[in-house]
Amino acid sequence: MKTIIEDMTTGIQAAGIARAGKILRNGGLVAFPTETVYGLGANALDEKAAAKIYAAKGRPSDNPLIVHIAETEALEEIVVQVPEAARQLARAFWPGPLTMIFRKNDRVPYGTTGGLDTVAVRMPDHEIAREMIRAGGGYIAAPSANTSGRPSPTTAAHVADDLWGRIDMIIDGGSVGIGLESTIVDLSGETPVILRPGYINQEMLQSVIGTVEMDKGLIAADSSVRPKAPGMKYKHYAPKAELVIIEGKAGTVVDKINKLIAEGEKKGEMIGVIGTDETRDAYRGGIVKSIGSIHEELTISQHLYGILREFDELAVTKIYSEAFDTPKMGQAIMNRLIKAAGHQIWKV
Repeated sequence: MKTIIEDMTTGIQAAGIARAGKILRNGGLVAFPTETVYGLGANALDEKAAAKIYAAKGRPSDNPLIVHIAETEALEEIVVQVPEAARQLARAFWPGPLTMIFRKNDRVPYGTTGGLDTVAVRMPDHEIAREMIRAGGGYIAAPSANTSGRPSPTTAAHVADDLWGRIDMIIDGGSVGIGLESTIVDLSGETPVILRPGYINQEMLQSVIGTVEMDKGLIAADSSVRPKAPGMKYKHYAPKAELVIIEGKAGTVVDKINKLIAEGEKKGEMIGVIGTDETRDAYRGGIVKSIGSIHEELTISQHLYGILREFDELAVTKIYSEAFDTPKMGQAIMNRLIKAAGHQIWKV
């Protein structure tokens, strides 16, 4: 398959959007920027088109896709009921990095929902994305535009590295703003439940609708559970090298990682280290990359996946990362890091 790139780094190009819309309406695949990560889009109401997403990514077929819409009114056409809590959250956070789960109606095929009777829906806060959704028919299924299990793409170059020749088009909209996938909250039951943390945290949700619970399986690994939302069951975001998180007081963590660097380099290993602007100069040896300042958590979310991909290119054999306990997005950042590490956390 020939993959074409549409450059929209300087703004929306109407002709390019029209070409993307035509591809989507004809059952093809288009990667596009959102405020979170790049998504891989197909017509969400076309089961055959959705199947192409799974094939291109190598994604397990029971891992549900998120349906992206461009107008709130479009939600009514694909779900059984829109709870009042969902209306309140939509007014507060749409367009934005919030995905909500509803009981689906018959318009949404099971091939899009991973065989579930529920559907995940969000409205991205990115003009290119919303224009493409409109051009493509209004309902675009779109997981992250990467090979399944790899770090999610935050640039068009990341998409090309993984999916070149497997998809029809990549819309290059430059680097994304947040760098982590949307918050997912399940509204299909009696009590809203967060299934994936993100930029919009529990406190923000509760300020709008009251009690919101965290899913008990967010931190623990459980391969026996059928995933109700993307990222719940399978290993995600993982670099090629083994990744281990070192958690504890800052000085103790640095000392431990320095000891591990020395031990690894004696064995001939190439060690990668993920630190911060505040700690990077304290490491002795290894390839040290700063994820940003611990005081500016958006820099951490923006750089996480890119750093993991950089270590892939450098062919490091092992990566040690600090833990990042930041006030707003710390839970989301650690959720992604823990999954990338296969739940390997060493406390010191």
